[in-house]
Amino acid sequence: MDTTSTLIRIYLFICQRYRGRLAEAAQRQSNNDQPDFTDEEVLTIYVFGLIKKRTTISEIHKYVEDHFSEWFPELPTQKSYNRRLNRLSAVFAPLAREALSEVGCEKIRDGRIRIADSMPIMLAKGQWASQAMVASDRLASVGYCSSKCVSFHGVKLHLVVERRSEELPVPERAGLTPGSENDLRALRRVLPFIEDGVLCGDKAYCDGPLKERLAEDQNLDLLTPVKREKGQKTLPAADKLFSEAVSRLRQPIESLFNWTDEKTGIQRASKVRSYRGLLVHAFGRLAAAMLLLALNP
Repeated sequence: MDTTSTLIRIYLFICQRYRGRLAEAAQRQSNNDQPDFTDEEVLTIYVFGLIKKRTTISEIHKYVEDHFSEWFPELPTQKSYNRRLNRLSAVFAPLAREALSEVGCEKIRDGRIRIADSMPIMLAKGQWASQAMVASDRLASVGYCSSKCVSFHGVKLHLVVERRSEELPVPERAGLTPGSENDLRALRRVLPFIEDGVLCGDKAYCDGPLKERLAEDQNLDLLTPVKREKGQKTLPAADKLFSEAVSRLRQPIESLFNWTDEKTGIQRASKVRSYRGLLVHAFGRLAAAMLLLALNP
C-alpha cells in the first residue's frame, strides 16, 4: 500500500474510534476543547510516523513537517506537539485495544491454540538499570530478561495471542506490568476470560494445580516445557521431546515480538522521560504494529 493511502486509512481509523471511547479517555475539559490542531491529527501523525519507521518524536515531527505540511497546516512546533502527545497519554491504551480488534480473530472454535509470553520494554539496562528513576513511582521497576541475559529498568508487555498457520499470530489480550512482575501472576488476571483449546507458555507459567483447575473448569489445556526437579541434572528423553514440541508451538509469539520491535522499536525506550511518555511509547507502538498488521496482513 502506498504512503498516501496508509496515512488516509490511519486517519479514518482514528477519527472513527475517537468519537467513541477514545474521546472519553482524553477528558478535554477546558475552554480550548476544540483546538485548531485536533487530537485526531496528533494521534494520526504519531502512529503514521512509527509505521514509516521514524522512531523518535523529533524524527516523526520532522518527517511530517517536510513531506506532509499541506496535510497538516496547523502542525505546532515539536515542543508543543510533544506536550500534546503526553496530554493524550491515557488515550493510547484504548487506542491499542481498538487496533488489536482491527486485526481480528476468528470466532471461537475447538482446538484453537493460544500462546502467552512477555517482552521487556527497557528504559535503561545493564549497569544503569538500578540507577534509573523514570516512572519508578508509577509503573516501571527493575526486572531481568532471561532471553537477553540482561537486567533492565522498565516494564513488560504481556500478550496472549492465537496461533495461525504460516502467519504471525493474532493478539487477543495485551497489558503492561512492572518489569519485576512474574509472568504467571500477570497471566492469572486474564485467565478467567480464556476458555477452551490449548494455551502454551514457557517455564515461567508452570503450575501443576493451576493446570488441573483450568482443564476441569475452563476446558483449557495449559502446556509448558517440563522443569527439572531440584537436583535433577537431565530430563528423561520423553520430557525433552515434549518440551521441544511446546517450544515449537510457542515460536510464533517470538516472531511477533521480533517483528513488532523491528517495525516500531518498542523495546528501546531510553528516550522516555516520564510516566506519560512511557504510556505513549508502549501503547502507541503496539497500536502502530497492529494497524500495520491489519493494513498489510
